[in-house]
Amino acid sequence: MSVHRRTTKPGTVPQPATRSQAALALERLPFGKDIDDWPRQWMGFPKDLSPGEHLVQCFRPFLHHLIDCQLSRKTLRKHVNNLWVLGGDIIRKLNDTPSLRKVPIDDLVFEVVEDGGPLPYGCDSEEEGRSFESTCRKLRRFLESQQR
Repeated sequence: MSVHRRTTKPGTVPQPATRSQAALALERLPFGKDIDDWPRQWMGFPKDLSPGEHLVQCFRPFLHHLIDCQLSRKTLRKHVNNLWVLGGDIIRKLNDTPSLRKVPIDDLVFEVVEDGGPLPYGCDSEEEGRSFESTCRKLRRFLESQQR
């Protein structure tokens, strides 16, 4: 008969790996709850779903970084909204230029935001345009810092 050794102290319950505070904070923000739905919202064709999911994976660490910077809720909301617009614009570019589907999403995101981002589709005001450019510049700097 084999003896089973206890790997934890009696009365101790093993805890699951903790998630980052930023990841938990993103889920608690009212404007961060639907981030997993973004690929379906951007999708024009079924083939857009996979690139959309990769975009969300690319944006998520940046959003966690913004939360860690302790920006105000209003500022975070603007950046989240601008990322949603950026993702939709990238999916639109994939449909307009099918050869871009061969480019890795991370590289495509960097190319798009490299010079302050694209001109956002349906931008109604100069203020919205400046806000969008600001988010694209922040994203570019974040991506550059991740490459080091």
